[in-house]
Amino acid sequence: MIESPLDTIANLQRDLLAWFRENQRDLPWRRTRDPYRILVSEVMLQQTQVDRVKPKYEAFLDRFPTLQALAEAPVSEVIRAWQGLGYNRRAVNLQRAAQTVVEQHGGRFPEEPEELIRLPGIGAYTAGAIACFAFERDVAFLDTNIRRVIRRLFCGPDEAEAPGDALLLNIARQAIPSGQGWEWNQGVMELGALICTATSPACWRCPVRAHCAAYAARSEADSTIFSATGSAASGSRPRRLREQQPFTSTNRYFRGRIVDILRTLPAEESIDLEELGVQIKAGFSAADLPWLATLVEGLVGDGLAAWRARDGAELARWQVALPA
Repeated sequence: MIESPLDTIANLQRDLLAWFRENQRDLPWRRTRDPYRILVSEVMLQQTQVDRVKPKYEAFLDRFPTLQALAEAPVSEVIRAWQGLGYNRRAVNLQRAAQTVVEQHGGRFPEEPEELIRLPGIGAYTAGAIACFAFERDVAFLDTNIRRVIRRLFCGPDEAEAPGDALLLNIARQAIPSGQGWEWNQGVMELGALICTATSPACWRCPVRAHCAAYAARSEADSTIFSATGSAASGSRPRRLREQQPFTSTNRYFRGRIVDILRTLPAEESIDLEELGVQIKAGFSAADLPWLATLVEGLVGDGLAAWRARDGAELARWQVALPA
């Protein structure tokens, strides 16, 4: 719970909103209150950087300009249009959400988070974002940037014990200035993206550092580290290193490669499992066929691929295609 005096909270709100009005990026989804367009942008922005999303957002809406157009499109076309964004399951979930709004809500989006979260593939963050950014509700929600900013502002530096999301969500809810949820949430997200970043926060130019618990704690720590002569205490902080598997050898990488190959197939055509394997992996052999079949089966379960004519055929001749 926020423990700062009310006047301090008011000053924080004033300073952040003033900074946002002067420094916000011109992003296309900030120029609309259309819940369909907000949904498209929010799904695209999951796990994908803004600069990559902007051209894909415009192209996707040119191809599917309305909720109805997306709901009625062949799944294969939606997957093709998603090329370049990664995490292809999002495309299928996006279309399923559109179909549910059309079929169960008469084409009108629910306006409250509690109803929006019932749509396929819509989690708490996306439900809150649609309610706030499309319908201007004073709704609190957490994404990576909001979580980081709220934690640092009200709880302290990253090294401190991490508060749970329930506490952070409660704090975020109390911090919203009444009637200004759209601008406030956009401002917090922008601050996290441009200044209060994960690895190199630019505290020196942060508009709300005077109100920030993390900045205050670091300033106090700095004053105790240095002696009266200005020399720093000796010693260094140990770093934990973790070996990571190269992304290009992960199943997630090969899943993406499979979908990329399927996108290149003409409509209604399929590809042998063995031929697919040769195209996605150097040195592919018959021993890799069960592994590849498992990957494809996972994509089929996610709605990103479909089996064609595999009954009775040897494994190498199983046929794979995009969904119809």
